[in-house]
Amino acid sequence: MKLSRGYLADFVALFFPELCPACGESLMANEHVICTDCLYHLPQTNFHLQPDNIVARQFWGKIQLEGAYALYFFAKGGRIQNLMHHFKYKGMQKIGNLLGNIAGSQLAKSAVFNTVDVIIPVPLHKSRLKERGYNQSTCFAEGLAQKLNAVVQTDNLVRLKATETQTHKSRFLRFENMQEVFTINNPESLKNKHILLVDDVVTTGATLEACGIELLKIEGLKLSIATIAYAE
Repeated sequence: MKLSRGYLADFVALFFPELCPACGESLMANEHVICTDCLYHLPQTNFHLQPDNIVARQFWGKIQLEGAYALYFFAKGGRIQNLMHHFKYKGMQKIGNLLGNIAGSQLAKSAVFNTVDVIIPVPLHKSRLKERGYNQSTCFAEGLAQKLNAVVQTDNLVRLKATETQTHKSRFLRFENMQEVFTINNPESLKNKHILLVDDVVTTGATLEACGIELLKIEGLKLSIATIAYAE
């Protein structure tokens, strides 16, 4: 007897259930990537409703931003940390696409963010990209673009050097570590555009600041920032 695709999927799920990467529980048949309970309880920031939010204040006096945003608060041992681990190190790129869609739906309602022309993910060095196989910030950017009616550009902002890990460095050392790391291949294409620079997690903001400094050298460019999570 031939099984329909639906029955076959249910049969496979019975013995090899897909697990929610945030909590580890089995996903129900109508759930996709992240379970409904986690989607409801993930710690949203609502920064799109707060122009002077914590992320925006990090960049005051450093780079000129139109807007700054993070979708969730990051806490050690929490569901967001679990999500980010699966996203960055377990190959679950669809997490980034889904969270990009969620963030994009919020930002599309914002008078600041709904004018974005181009979305640029913070680039990985080619050696890190080869090792991981994908740039997690690009996955997030693609999800955002679907809701913001913007294009994703991955080959213009380039990382020249593979920097040391930023973990455990002070804000000054993080910023110093990022000096002369990024360049722009075709600045002309970004003239007078509103750029949304995206990354996975923002802590001190040193990497985003270094990218922003290069981008803001371009005539007429307006810059905003969005990340999946904010970590204190």
